[in-house]
Amino acid sequence: MATNGFFEQARQTYDTANASCLNWMLDRAALKGVFLNTKVNSITGLNYTDADERRGPDWLYGWIQGRGLEALCAHSVYFQTQFPGLGLRSNQRAQALYKAIGHLVEKTGHAYFCYDKNMQPAWSNDKVHVSPDPSIYTYSDAFCAKGLVAAAAQHDVGNLSHHLSYLARVIQSVEDGFFQMDETAPPHPSNLLNQKRSFGPYMILLGAAGLLKNVGHSTEADFAYRFIDIVLKRHLDLESYLLCDVEKEDECNPGHAIEFVGFALEFLPHDADPALVKTLEKILLNSFEKGFKKPGICLSLSIQTGLSLSPNCPWWSLPETIRAAALLYERTQSSKVLEVWKTAHQAFFELYWQQPKSMAYQTMTSQGPVDFVPATPDLDPGYHTGLSLLCASKVAAQLSM
Repeated sequence: MATNGFFEQARQTYDTANASCLNWMLDRAALKGVFLNTKVNSITGLNYTDADERRGPDWLYGWIQGRGLEALCAHSVYFQTQFPGLGLRSNQRAQALYKAIGHLVEKTGHAYFCYDKNMQPAWSNDKVHVSPDPSIYTYSDAFCAKGLVAAAAQHDVGNLSHHLSYLARVIQSVEDGFFQMDETAPPHPSNLLNQKRSFGPYMILLGAAGLLKNVGHSTEADFAYRFIDIVLKRHLDLESYLLCDVEKEDECNPGHAIEFVGFALEFLPHDADPALVKTLEKILLNSFEKGFKKPGICLSLSIQTGLSLSPNCPWWSLPETIRAAALLYERTQSSKVLEVWKTAHQAFFELYWQQPKSMAYQTMTSQGPVDFVPATPDLDPGYHTGLSLLCASKVAAQLSM
């Protein structure tokens, strides 16, 4: 396929997939009257029920709701011109979800990974139950703070500074060592003692930098330069150009490394340091080359040997690759980067994406789909898939002109 033909076809494919997923999600009955409901088995297409325990409708995941709010806000703007009805529905649902998440966070000053049927924070049964420490923040705080900022910028500018402060506290907690990565236990100082130095929090919060730029708060996004520098100094293996998950250890999640590249490129100005862009290109190319083991990108691999440490290939790393490659190709016009984009595109839409169901298989191996939950049992609410494809669609539209 000619390059221009690929860009146009890619744009149409991404927009169709996102609109389909969004319509599916908005058509489903809300949880507790307002929260997003993506509680479906991606293999069977059947709804989870109370018999599925923590996969079922009694359990609400803060991660998912925060991610979904950010995604709804972005899609509502984009689809206003193409599909006005869908844009309006997304906007209305975002406003309602914004209020619900805001109320949830106001209760304690935090969002939590999981809530029980009484909307009380819940952790794994085998963890010691102690009161969560309000000075400690988590990934759920990060995702909900991002969603609240995105929504307030559109619907409630008067309270935007309040949510910006929440996001700033989450960012500061990463720098000060008060960010807990393990959300199976309540946030507590004892859980920070043996916590290894992962680049995960830096990568996830780096995603907030592009959002802050988009809502007109570029100054608050300057932390991103520090976060990029920390990840490259502490986690980049200069021989393989892979990122070690934990400083000085061997394991690499290539999908997370690629996600880091995409978030960095969304934030960096077009006149960014060419040497930095080249480093990001090497990380993308090497992470994909070593991590792509059909049908997708393996969950983890050894930096020393390059061998997979898990047979599981989650869905999310392919759309993240599409975004990172699109943004990088826009800057470099590299044929190698374009090939990564095309390969990830083909793998995702031929092997993972189920058009009749408007969803992707959550996890696959070389043997096909498997019932393995990457992080939460709820399906992606337009975040990994939707926001990645939305970004790539915009790039493709520019490149096809």
